[in-house]
Amino acid sequence: MTSVHGTSVDITTRDGVADAYLAHPDDGEPHPAVLLYMDAFGLRPQLRNMADRLAGAGYTVLVPNVFYRHGRAPVVELPDFIDPAARPELFERLGPILRSLTPDAAMSDADAYLAWLAECPAAADGPVGLTGYCMGAGLALRTAGTYPDRVAAAAGFHGARLATESDDSPHLLADRITAELYFGHADQDPALPPEQITHLDESLTAAGVRHRGEVYTGALHGFTQADTAAYDRTADERHWTALLALLDRTLKAARA
Repeated sequence: MTSVHGTSVDITTRDGVADAYLAHPDDGEPHPAVLLYMDAFGLRPQLRNMADRLAGAGYTVLVPNVFYRHGRAPVVELPDFIDPAARPELFERLGPILRSLTPDAAMSDADAYLAWLAECPAAADGPVGLTGYCMGAGLALRTAGTYPDRVAAAAGFHGARLATESDDSPHLLADRITAELYFGHADQDPALPPEQITHLDESLTAAGVRHRGEVYTGALHGFTQADTAAYDRTADERHWTALLALLDRTLKAARA
């Protein structure tokens, strides 16, 4: 595994300053950039570990605290291990924060994150990759549709509300997307029922988007997050295999 350097950084946005974590190979060379969108539990050691693993595979990875308007991470106090008993109380506090992040605000922030990466010495020139988890999968999809010329690939895992009846559902941007997409859906996930999975796939197909969606049988919503009771090691390793394959062929191969 490549030696990795990780550090905290601040990113100026239209509405303030977002704290973030940056990880990259410790070799002094620029590497393809990946913007990693957090789940609702936010920027914490688990996501830093995921960024480090991606960096070890040869990428420069930025993980912003998308809830920065409510404070620096952790925005709410989290237990070391998030079990089902703690989730209702946590979401009582996180729900209003999550709902306050409007699509317009999130995409204004995305512009700032992408611009910061474009100027980052550790990041190679050219379009970036995206990966997102839970709510972050929707942010990745929305970013790919909002900034198509700046995104080469986007992945989402155990995503939530990706193809709803809302007039601001992220799947409605399908006809603007030029990136290659991959989705790893949790089986029987109440945040993304089967009809939404079908609707998402049909919308992307109709728009001619290169994409693949897979349902991870038996996996719960949150299956990639090792600090939660939803974690599934087998499904998580499948996620890493799919994610790295997507990034390698869209970011590394394009620069070869």
